[in-house]
Amino acid sequence: QVQLVESGGGLVQAGSSLRLSCTASGRTFNMYAVGWFRQGPGKDREFVAAITWSPGSTYYADSVKGRFTISKDMAKNTVYLQMNSLKPEDTASYYCASQSSRTSVRASQRYDYWGQGTQVTVSS
Repeated sequence: QVQLVESGGGLVQAGSSLRLSCTASGRTFNMYAVGWFRQGPGKDREFVAAITWSPGSTYYADSVKGRFTISKDMAKNTVYLQMNSLKPEDTASYYCASQSSRTSVRASQRYDYWGQGTQVTVSS
């Protein structure tokens, strides 16, 4: 099993930045990719960004491209989501997830393990 713990959420004003962290433990050697998803009030869970553990390929939703950056620190088993120019529509619970299946990194159903989530609230 893989355990994932997110941190870094908070309440910020529009235009601000936040950095989310996702630290993995357990059987991390089998991880193929780590993704970030979010779920806003009354909305379905949606893909935000993903990164493969090796070679570090990155993927983004169109809604965050150019504003969010995903990165990893393999020594710390941690994936980061740097969020800049935040908008009120970015308000959501953010979840990180890991997969070992080497399939679509944009599909939530392809992920095996999930963190508990961290809340991001952006005020206008």
